[in-house]
Amino acid sequence: MTADITAVLAEARIMPVLTVPDPTTAVPLARALSAGGARCAEVIFRTPDAEQVVKAMAGEGGLFVGAGTVLTAEQAERAMAAGACFVVSPGLDHDVIAKCRELGMPVIPGVATATEVMSALKAGLDTVKLFPAEPLGGRATLRALAAPFPGVRFMPTGGINAAGLAGYLAEPAVLAVGGSWMATPALLAGGDYAEIQRLTAEAMERSAP
Repeated sequence: MTADITAVLAEARIMPVLTVPDPTTAVPLARALSAGGARCAEVIFRTPDAEQVVKAMAGEGGLFVGAGTVLTAEQAERAMAAGACFVVSPGLDHDVIAKCRELGMPVIPGVATATEVMSALKAGLDTVKLFPAEPLGGRATLRALAAPFPGVRFMPTGGINAAGLAGYLAEPAVLAVGGSWMATPALLAGGDYAEIQRLTAEAMERSAP
């Protein structure tokens, strides 16, 4: 499934961020997220079976599935081979950006400073991930960072929960919000897909205009 991930995020406003240690949970997880109204999902690429998870979730066809925590160009290649249709990185790495551009795969780099935002713009990217959003100072930092860059759209991620979602979504510079509260490792370990669907639906409802 190919994606203009910026357009998808502009509509969805929510990016579930998933740590999935057990690939057998991937298909029911994808179904629960889709049933809850999610349009996309970021699978953290630091677990041993992340590629299997991406492949299984992408194979369900209901979600735009991407790989997160991509640190190297080689990981970007593996992510695409597994079926990821976009890449998210915790920082700004020009090798990752160049590889994604070579592969024709959208990439959202992480930023924490104005210098990194400028580097992203220089690389031709105007959608970035503010990470880790809450430890960096939350919405106050977001506003300060966004002010000099009116053309940049942010996806704050890191430490955000359901209670803080509406505040972030109200910020004009925010394209979408990334969060893991909808499908925590504990919910996955317990097989509580009904609760994952409920939390996803609740988040999607809060994100509606």
